[in-house]
Amino acid sequence: MELYQSQELKIYNTLTSEKSTFKPIHAGHIGMYVCGPTVYSNVHLGNVRTFMSFDVIYRYLIHLGYKVRYVRNITDAGHLTDDGDVDNDRFVKQSRLEKLEPMEIVQKYTVDFHRVLDTFNFLPPTIEPTATGHILEQIELTQKLIDLGFAYISNGSVYFDVFAYNSKGMNYGALSNRNIEELFANTRDLDGQNEKKNPQDFALWKNASPAHIMRWNSPWGEGFPGWHLECTAMSTKYLGETFDIHGGGMDLKFPHHECEVAQGKACNGTAPVNYWMHTNMLTMNGLRMSKSTGNYILPMELITGENSFFEKAFEPNVVRFCFLQAHYRSVLDISNDAMVSSEKGYTRLMEAYKLLPMLKSSATSSLDIKAWVQSCYDAMNDDFNTPILIAQLFEGIRYINLVNDAKETLTSEDIEKINNTLSIFLFDVLGLSNQNGSSSSTEKLTGVVEMLIQMRNEARTNKNWALSDEIRDKLLALGIVIKDGKDGTTFSI
Repeated sequence: MELYQSQELKIYNTLTSEKSTFKPIHAGHIGMYVCGPTVYSNVHLGNVRTFMSFDVIYRYLIHLGYKVRYVRNITDAGHLTDDGDVDNDRFVKQSRLEKLEPMEIVQKYTVDFHRVLDTFNFLPPTIEPTATGHILEQIELTQKLIDLGFAYISNGSVYFDVFAYNSKGMNYGALSNRNIEELFANTRDLDGQNEKKNPQDFALWKNASPAHIMRWNSPWGEGFPGWHLECTAMSTKYLGETFDIHGGGMDLKFPHHECEVAQGKACNGTAPVNYWMHTNMLTMNGLRMSKSTGNYILPMELITGENSFFEKAFEPNVVRFCFLQAHYRSVLDISNDAMVSSEKGYTRLMEAYKLLPMLKSSATSSLDIKAWVQSCYDAMNDDFNTPILIAQLFEGIRYINLVNDAKETLTSEDIEKINNTLSIFLFDVLGLSNQNGSSSSTEKLTGVVEMLIQMRNEARTNKNWALSDEIRDKLLALGIVIKDGKDGTTFSI
């Protein structure tokens, strides 16, 4: 199929606060790093929204013909809520709460993370490194920063010296548009603050107290890495000292990404990233999602319908379609009405797509299909604007319905162009699962699922809850949701 790429790809760069034409460091190749989950609890919907945005970006870059090395890390150590004592370590907190070893917590929630993303049809990253797998690189990076005069040792911990960094002509705060005076004025007194030269300094390595479970040997004694250090260590190892794209949620812009910029510049003398990209937040019913307020739902609860916010279960494709109707830099609000509306829109798209093989071709076309195809590329080339793309896809199904009603005409070649374009953008780029199987295949799948439901019901009768849960979870991982009701067990695909 002819590619329509006359418009250059433009990306909004958080560092410059403007859209600019994307130019990769190496022609035809892209290095992209996205901050992954901290695996101390179930992945939440806000995380899913961020990772889905970068999944679409990854898919589109591949479609344009780029060879993309996509690195998304797993934070399994060192994530302190601040630079204080062991009580601020999320893994230690959760291991105490669940009475499990920290690495059991890591394994449990890493599996959950992958299961959720598989359910929503995410492509896996090229490399998925872990913080604990790169302790040596983090120690080496810390030592280099000490040797260069950008870090200092204090009571077995190592801190990045923000004032030393700024005094050498670099600007800590450039990414988040903050200045050093404001940072100083707004810094809270933290436990462990007396170890620092300046309130703004951040931990590269923390001395482990006797109560701290996760600990490694280092030149400064037993301890563990600071949260910000791992991303610099892993991104430079796999993508180089400067790479093309770094992404994450807007909540990571400060301090996490600001610290990454400082670490990279201080260590290598160059900006670590050319394009910084940040997704906006997810709200529910107009309010911020929060466990403390009760305005909170897990991804799987939205899919199974086991919640008090939504009137029914919604299949993964509908959830994905809903999320992508908002631009990644805009706030996305989900509600029952929004999900129901998205389900209707998704169904309209799929029903029209299924009409394509039945359209009658004509000798001439009364519709400008080439311009329509171009409009789809124009939308994605404008900072990956998925809501505009979706609007153009609906324009495409309007064409299909007009031809089906004999109100407009299309040649066989233009019908094929519509088919190819819809297939590319619905499935390859937006990442919706193609459920357009044959009726025979559908019947066979239904039969297999019904057989498994029967086996699960027998297991429940025999109080074999482990087998019952295993069947349910494995079906869910395949995107098949089963729900128990007074009239029996039903399923949706």
